Amino acid sequence: MHRVDVTRPARLAARALATALLCGAFMQQPVSAQDGPLKFAVIANALTRPADAAPVRQLLDSIGRERDMAFIVYDGNIKGPLEPCRDRIYNARHDLLDASRTPLVLIAGQHDWADCGEAQAGGYDPVERLDFVRQLFFGDSTSLGSASFALARESEVARFRPFRENVRWRAQGVAFVGLNAPGPNNHYLTAGGRNGEFEDRTVANGFWLEHAAESARRSGERALVIFLEGDPDFARYERRDRFAWLRFTRGNQPRDGFVEFKRSLVKVAELFRGPVVVVHGAATPVAGGFLIDQPLHDEKGSLVVNLTRIAVALKKPQVQWLEVQTDANWRPPFRVRVRDVARHSAATSERPDKPYELHEPPPDDATASQPRDELPASLPPPALPPAAPGGLPPILTPPQGMPPILPTPASGVQNGTYKANPASGAGE
Repeated sequence: MHRVDVTRPARLAARALATALLCGAFMQQPVSAQDGPLKFAVIANALTRPADAAPVRQLLDSIGRERDMAFIVYDGNIKGPLEPCRDRIYNARHDLLDASRTPLVLIAGQHDWADCGEAQAGGYDPVERLDFVRQLFFGDSTSLGSASFALARESEVARFRPFRENVRWRAQGVAFVGLNAPGPNNHYLTAGGRNGEFEDRTVANGFWLEHAAESARRSGERALVIFLEGDPDFARYERRDRFAWLRFTRGNQPRDGFVEFKRSLVKVAELFRGPVVVVHGAATPVAGGFLIDQPLHDEKGSLVVNLTRIAVALKKPQVQWLEVQTDANWRPPFRVRVRDVARHSAATSERPDKPYELHEPPPDDATASQPRDELPASLPPPALPPAAPGGLPPILTPPQGMPPILPTPASGVQNGTYKANPASGAGE
């Protein structure tokens, strides 16, 4: 019977976390110096075959022409499931993404390495391919793009030296985290003795998440945004069972490869207390290109009220991106919408689309940890958000008993300063 035990590594990771915090590690420069809302783009699954190169190049160019676009997050899968995991394909995709005029942060995805052992992908060793991807795309401490910015990488921690793909950065009072957690099921393998990669990465991801939350709390960031490619299947949450390994029958359902990640999210939301947004790829099609809800519950079954997820499933990923805007003065603080590549110069300005908004609950005296009246007096009065699009339901209204993102903490909101680095984001 196969058993996964990460208790001792978790204790060691906690010690490493305390050491890193005491040493003041991972001090990265904040991104973006523009006044007003922070705006960034999310794309994913855009490169699935060689013919996608031209439209994706146009997609990146279209985003680069957007005013005040701080950065792009490519949320996994720079190759398709039927493409072989050959060096030349990775090199070509690296060159394409690195030519982006807007800084680009890549999140490792399922087809980038986890599926490489499949016959249609060439039957490669997934761990060897992951090492190659790490060297090519995450070789230095900056993002991809012709105007890159500095990233904090988990490889700066000696114990987690291999995990260069796990990153962190901050912009205008928002902390961002990128994790290697691919679908399906976080690359958990059921065959005995073959889960060393999964177990090590699980410990590394948990450490990086909890460290990011503690660092964001101490530095007074107003929100925490987490990116991963895999769908964590929030509807499934396994409670801790110390004696589960003693049972001879455990049902036919496979072990949840994201259970440690979801437990870490519960800790992160409790530790940070401000809004936590999780952005990931959707395992199934989503109407409108994305889904926003509050799906996470703790082990007692209570809703984690300050965590919201955005599941991304763009219908035309080669010509669409998800635009996210956030501002400390907005209520709600985040707005989301799908954007299309403009075929003509006037196409974008004529679009009637309005952004989806992550609504906040009305003031509640019971929410003592984050009272609305603790906001600094110097801030202007919150702007009233525009009405949701007529054809789309307002975010997180049904059911009424599920409160959306909580108000931001009273701690100081820090605006970053952007310093463009003309150097390329990754080594050849």
